[in-house]
Amino acid sequence: MEPLKEMFNKNFFVHLAEEINKTYPAFETKKFLKDVTSNLEELSLNQRMRKASETMHVYLPSDYKKTITILRDTIPTVKRGYVSLLFPDYVGVYGRKHIKTSLEALKYFTTFGSSEFAIREFLKLDFDKTLSEMKKWAKDKDHHVRRLSSEGSRPRLPWSFKLDEPIKNPYATKEILEALKEDDELYVRKSVANHLNDISKDNPDAMLKIVKGWGTNNKHTSWIIKHAARSLIKKGNQQILSVFEFEKNPKVAISNLLLSKKKIKLGERLKFSFELESNKNQEQNLVVDYAIHYKKLSGELAPKVFKLKEIKLQKNEKLSITKEQLFKDFTTRKHNAGLHKIEILINGESYGIQEFELLA
Repeated sequence: MEPLKEMFNKNFFVHLAEEINKTYPAFETKKFLKDVTSNLEELSLNQRMRKASETMHVYLPSDYKKTITILRDTIPTVKRGYVSLLFPDYVGVYGRKHIKTSLEALKYFTTFGSSEFAIREFLKLDFDKTLSEMKKWAKDKDHHVRRLSSEGSRPRLPWSFKLDEPIKNPYATKEILEALKEDDELYVRKSVANHLNDISKDNPDAMLKIVKGWGTNNKHTSWIIKHAARSLIKKGNQQILSVFEFEKNPKVAISNLLLSKKKIKLGERLKFSFELESNKNQEQNLVVDYAIHYKKLSGELAPKVFKLKEIKLQKNEKLSITKEQLFKDFTTRKHNAGLHKIEILINGESYGIQEFELLA
């Protein structure tokens, strides 16, 4: 499988240079290609993108507004998706002295990919002015722009720096979230839910206050709240459990928590199973999760909670539940050999734990 960084390969840069040249004939195509492709193999995906921004800056006009016009004319000719993030990246690096022009450009560029990372440079530079514009975007007819208003202002956007202002004041982005709480586009709703989940990590009470008046009658709003509350549900937060009528004090028992192996190698799957039994003469609404306690480099164990299923457990009902977990290194998680644990959680409470060993 071709590495992701090959999205920014020589062929891409040749095409980019040719298209820029059509709009801006003074563009020195050969010099640009020589510079942008030098040492390309040594660079990661985002390093290639940043180098492209820096190299374009050398060969595009010094007049920022003229350059933005050129880039606006060029971006429709480039493949949509991650490579189009090059254009917002340029704005984030070189447009900070031209906020009005830059925000207009980011609004347009996001319709081809996303300006979620670049917009944060302007939130950091002038939070109030940038957020004021983003509040307008929340009502835009284009769902990419609406999504940017939420995604770009998230307190803790993955792969970006955290935003101190909405962490200190979790109600700062409330107007945006309110405008999007019934959005028809799943792409937008996912962002709103993730934004709220970010807030819940630093200010759980504020997150609950924001969604308290929304209600769950609208299916889109209900989906957003439940997805947003996933961290609080996993922790057994009683307020959020009551919103969805999950059992506050479940009367259940776990038995026969069994692992397929006591020792596994990296790349293998661990199968586990258990019996879940009701000890109540009424139906119980349950969230069943499991936590893997991963061994850190320090030797300590750190739990990560995974969603298993939601169950309406009938009175005196007994269920058999089976699940497999793959142990494989990812960019976001590297495994360390040694003792690990698996734990079963019901509405955020622990109901059983077993140990296993991950071999070197």
